[in-house]
Amino acid sequence: MPAHSKIGDVPKRREDARFVTGGGAYLDDLSFDGLTHAVFVRSPHPHAMVRSISTAAARQIPGVLAVLTIKDADADGLQPMRPGVEANVQTGEPFAFIPQPLLARDKVRFVGEPVALVVAETRAQALDAAELVSVDYAPLPAVTTHQAARAPGAPQIAEAVPGNLCLDWRHGDIAAVDAAFASAAHVVTHSFVNHRIVTNPMEPRGVVGTYDPAAGRYTAHVSAQAIHNNRDFAARWLGVTPDKVRFIAPDVGGGFGAKNMTYPEHALIPWAAKRVGRPVKWIATRSEVFLTDHQARDHHAEATLALDREGNFLALRVSSTACLGGYMAGGAGGLQTFQYPHLQGTIYNFPAIEILVSAVLTNQTPIGVTRGPGFGETVNILERLIDRAAAQCGFDRTDLRRRNMVRAFPMTNAFGFVVDSGNFEKCFDGALANADLPGFSARRAASERHGALRGLGFACHIKGTGGPPSENVDIRFEADGTVSLITGTQTIGQGHETTFPQILAHRLGVPNALIHLRQGDTDQIPMGGGHGSSRATYMGGTAIWRASDTIIQKGTVIAAKALDAAPEEITFEDGFFLAVGTNRSIDILDVAALARTANTPLDTYHHWTRDAMTFPNGTHVAEVEIDRDTGRVTLDRYTAMDDYGVLVNPMIASGQAHGAIAQGSGQALMEAAVYDPESGQPLAASFMDYALPRAADLPSFDLSFNGTPCTTNPLGVKGAGEAGAVGGFPAVANAILDALAPFGVTGFDGPATPYRIWRAMREGS
Repeated sequence: MPAHSKIGDVPKRREDARFVTGGGAYLDDLSFDGLTHAVFVRSPHPHAMVRSISTAAARQIPGVLAVLTIKDADADGLQPMRPGVEANVQTGEPFAFIPQPLLARDKVRFVGEPVALVVAETRAQALDAAELVSVDYAPLPAVTTHQAARAPGAPQIAEAVPGNLCLDWRHGDIAAVDAAFASAAHVVTHSFVNHRIVTNPMEPRGVVGTYDPAAGRYTAHVSAQAIHNNRDFAARWLGVTPDKVRFIAPDVGGGFGAKNMTYPEHALIPWAAKRVGRPVKWIATRSEVFLTDHQARDHHAEATLALDREGNFLALRVSSTACLGGYMAGGAGGLQTFQYPHLQGTIYNFPAIEILVSAVLTNQTPIGVTRGPGFGETVNILERLIDRAAAQCGFDRTDLRRRNMVRAFPMTNAFGFVVDSGNFEKCFDGALANADLPGFSARRAASERHGALRGLGFACHIKGTGGPPSENVDIRFEADGTVSLITGTQTIGQGHETTFPQILAHRLGVPNALIHLRQGDTDQIPMGGGHGSSRATYMGGTAIWRASDTIIQKGTVIAAKALDAAPEEITFEDGFFLAVGTNRSIDILDVAALARTANTPLDTYHHWTRDAMTFPNGTHVAEVEIDRDTGRVTLDRYTAMDDYGVLVNPMIASGQAHGAIAQGSGQALMEAAVYDPESGQPLAASFMDYALPRAADLPSFDLSFNGTPCTTNPLGVKGAGEAGAVGGFPAVANAILDALAPFGVTGFDGPATPYRIWRAMREGS
């Protein structure tokens, strides 16, 4: 057979030829006969009672087919949206929450909440009609901070959530922590804000819904990243079983977590298609992305570190509050009670840890996930706290980290979670060496000569990856000699059309070009965990590996007959079954053809459930220069050494890391979802007011890998998509604080816009 690319090779991304020549099939590229268009009427208020909704004038607009409100949804039996996680993952204690109505019932709780749905022949007609939907609102006071949400007499967002408090949880060995603080030589306390951001995927969310009355079945073409999960929840909101709903995601232009969870539109658009008897299309405007896509972070913490005289960590106490927005959406509660506490202490030895975790409703867009949810917040707190401790107590910040790093594996942290593999010190030392720490003083002096400040910061990161715990693949040997690889994971730009065939080619020796990835359709495979938490290569790759084991076992029996040998005399190597001690062999595609003729095909389905996660880790080093006169921050150098275990395709892993670094750096430097504290109105609802990093804002990244094979999967891989965002944000923040140290600035939370830096230099802290 022709040569094939194996694990570790770097073939170019197969999908890119299609994309750069205009052959992509994104949602807006698809054609449907009889297509109609939907526009949502959304709340202009962050908090208001809905007294009445009048749709009569809108219905008179030519081309209007339907104007739908919650009364219509109720009449058809649609159900409100409940969180994906409804109780504390650790204790089982129920969260306080209210289900989110698909369309506002009697109250709106954030700007952009859907109130009515207009369907018309054209989008222009739907927009005209939407302007004539008259909603009588009675505005209410709004809260946009955790302090305001919990203040005495604060406006109550929902009666079922007293005090706006969804959860309040204390966890850890409290007595041990108290004892450690009582005996500590040093105690360091600091507060941190991990500010709210908008993920902004290149392709906005969207749905094209159809309904087959004969089958009683809904179909939704979507731009989403977890379609089996989305289908199951949408079916629940529609009041039907999952087999009555099909979700299809063609090419997806990014997700970053915002497309992970289910939204009202996933049920409303297919329902509208049933109502009007024709396909209905809705594609979010960029303004709707800013107002309605799940946002991320908005996490506030006070952390205290206890150390002995030599700088050994004795205990950690963290008290934190998450602002969840107007509703507890998706897995927001699970994030606070699983991801966030999971790796408290990160890569360091901590004998005792205590955390206090709370989450509140606010009159803002609901919070979801983005790269490194929970883990990013944990790493940011600890890496910045260590720098603060070094400065306050007189330790060198590199020595303080190195002294306390875990060196023995498997590592079990203070909460009993196990990390199977790593070499934290090697990544740390390697990143610092590559960043040329000895040369920093000369670079700082050069900056000072032209009136600028220079700072260097670093952060050691770790994250658990795995996402939903079950995954499956279906491998089919087609009659034309190709192989169909059907997965329940989903590509949203990561390069799976290249890497997944690499894994299968590595195991079976089939040329990559003959392997075709099929995904993005809930009818193709029974279940799927989609893509989130950098799970695809670990979960889908393990399923491919194990399915390949079965295929080889099946093929051995067929090959033995073909080669006139006993099965135990057959070996398999690089695509060929070989009869030991002879020169007889047969390739796997010929065996597949024989198996198909014998009605014993090699086709194999494999489903598995993980019992552990993978733990990518590493160290990121940032170097910034700050203009003294304007406060402008330039990210001048960026160095990283990461451990992603075995790399299926190092080039694609590098691309994933680069994108994550851009996102983490973007949050540190410029991105922020800002709300007016008085009115509750979002002030950054377009690219005129919300800055994303562009090429000119970022240096070339010095990225290298120090992979220790993961022991929890047969490939040895670890998730590679989020480390840059987890490590990038605190690394850049620490570099900025290092630069501002001459001004007495000891605390600064992003984004590092010129005005905020200029003010910090003049005010100190």
